[in-house]
Amino acid sequence: MTTVTARGVTFGEGLPKVIVPLTSPNADELVADAATVVAAGPDVVEWRVDLLTAATTDGPAAVLDAGLRLREALGDLPLLVTVRTSDEGGAATVTSEQYVDLYRGVLDAGVADLIDVEIFRDAEAVRTLIDLAHAASVPVVASNHDFDGTPPQTELESRLMTMAERGADILKIAVMPRTPGDVLELLGATWAVSQRTDQPLITMSMAGQGVVSRLAGGVFGSSATFGAVGRPSAPGQVAIEALRATLDVVHAH
Repeated sequence: MTTVTARGVTFGEGLPKVIVPLTSPNADELVADAATVVAAGPDVVEWRVDLLTAATTDGPAAVLDAGLRLREALGDLPLLVTVRTSDEGGAATVTSEQYVDLYRGVLDAGVADLIDVEIFRDAEAVRTLIDLAHAASVPVVASNHDFDGTPPQTELESRLMTMAERGADILKIAVMPRTPGDVLELLGATWAVSQRTDQPLITMSMAGQGVVSRLAGGVFGSSATFGAVGRPSAPGQVAIEALRATLDVVHAH
């Protein structure tokens, strides 16, 4: 597997990395919440830009201002910047041009250590963002989210391989299970794709039935998992303390 490193944290080797989201609605809360998250000791922090109220009212300038403050508050922790759109379960209702512009400033300013790109958005916008990120030496986490269900394993594999083919550095997919069998579809796809591509994967089955994928996904090839400090950003995220303890048990041998 080709590893991907951001600020000294390497995806694709060792234990699955623990990513904790920040979902704060304004810059002051963002900085305060960052201090709490830093104290909890994650490997990576994700900033959900779409949940920042000013991102939609004031646009890129407000995002850049908040991002610079956040970057300082995080110290040496890597920052994954995410604009999750309404198409994939997020709060941002934006055009493709606006989507690109929200990322452009944080890339130019060196705020982002990784960015999340929804790979099935407009192809030109996706290509532009991947090129901008790589020009700034920032790895791209390609993502796809299905809150309505779990596609068959073959479709999950196809989506992940499409991310690899389009130049992403890390391949991420999240699905909603309706049965325990759906969790197996996700884990089966994770294992199959981990044998077909060099890029690190981040995969998860959401909600209660899918918790096992967050705890043991690394066994099947997932290189990271999302944990919660305070408010979770998606159903099924486990508190970071319990998540760390479980990862230590699962990967003890």
